[in-house]
Amino acid sequence: MRTWEENVRKVIPYTPGDQPNRPKMIKLNTNENPYPPAPGVERALKEFRTDCLRLYPDPKASVLAEALSERYGVDQEQIFVGVGSDDVLALAFMTFFNSKKPILFPDITYSFYPVWAEEFRIPYEPQALDDDFRIIKEDYYRENGGVIFPNPNAPTSLAMGISDVEDIIRHNQDVVVIVDEAYVDFGAESALGLLERYDNLLIVQTFSKSRSMAGMRIGFAIGSPLLIRYLNDVKYSFNSYTMSHLALRLGTEAVKDEVYFQETVSKVIRTRENAKKRLSELGFCLLDSRTNFLFVTHPEYEAAKLYEALKAEDIYVRYFDVPKISQYLRITVGTDEQMEALYAFLERYEALQRKEKQVWTV
Repeated sequence: MRTWEENVRKVIPYTPGDQPNRPKMIKLNTNENPYPPAPGVERALKEFRTDCLRLYPDPKASVLAEALSERYGVDQEQIFVGVGSDDVLALAFMTFFNSKKPILFPDITYSFYPVWAEEFRIPYEPQALDDDFRIIKEDYYRENGGVIFPNPNAPTSLAMGISDVEDIIRHNQDVVVIVDEAYVDFGAESALGLLERYDNLLIVQTFSKSRSMAGMRIGFAIGSPLLIRYLNDVKYSFNSYTMSHLALRLGTEAVKDEVYFQETVSKVIRTRENAKKRLSELGFCLLDSRTNFLFVTHPEYEAAKLYEALKAEDIYVRYFDVPKISQYLRITVGTDEQMEALYAFLERYEALQRKEKQVWTV
């Protein structure tokens, strides 16, 4: 090791899903929305004047914060905007998790949580899910330095009832509790209604899933004005101008079109519910998803082999080679056409497996 390397901060980085670029691929591995953003986003993009790019963008992201405050019925001082929910969450880790006590989050969850904890040198203790992959709320009643969990959880796709979410917050009023609601629009109840009762609650959402803008990188947090002020203090000491002019303009247009938003979410939910039925008929066991993806396993297939077989056909899903879930695949809900192609391949795969089994039996 070189001498200077002794003082390098070394972490195990987050591993994102594959980002292939093949002409006829079916990409069901990174939970992107299969439908385009709201029509107003495209119009705004065409009308965007590049002369504004010589100027710094508004560090307060006022135009987007105002649209979000109106949409969610909160004061603008309760809104924090960042470059995707990853940026928002990373800043929240830096801002609120500075105790010597460990923060708590599920052991099977968004895999960026332990990465940030390691990077910012925050002690942490993952809490095991139960045998049905559900969060055990009582595990979060003990002393800690902060709590974070997604609702619905990823990659399991399961949602907690709002009474259980509140129970965790109620038992942790001496620390900040972050509820990561990246997938909440697809069938879970948001914790927004709890904000008036708990000034230590921070809710984080994203434009990457239900608003079809993963490529634009927009995320936001809603909390008490005090929490948002602390977040901004850290942001302004780190990078004041995080949101570009274009991101602010397009994000605002996305928020304004509530009709399109609801239609798109409804389409994804309908396809998801049909997918549950079709995959069950093909012998898969799956959890009751409240997200835009499905977490599935098959009693007769090795998940790693099925993952590779799908990949060979240019159908990309997500495989996690980690304990407890190494026999599961995460499948993003695509368009009906994309899902039909997936079912057709799985039918062929099933026939091939039967044929091979017969050969071995003989």
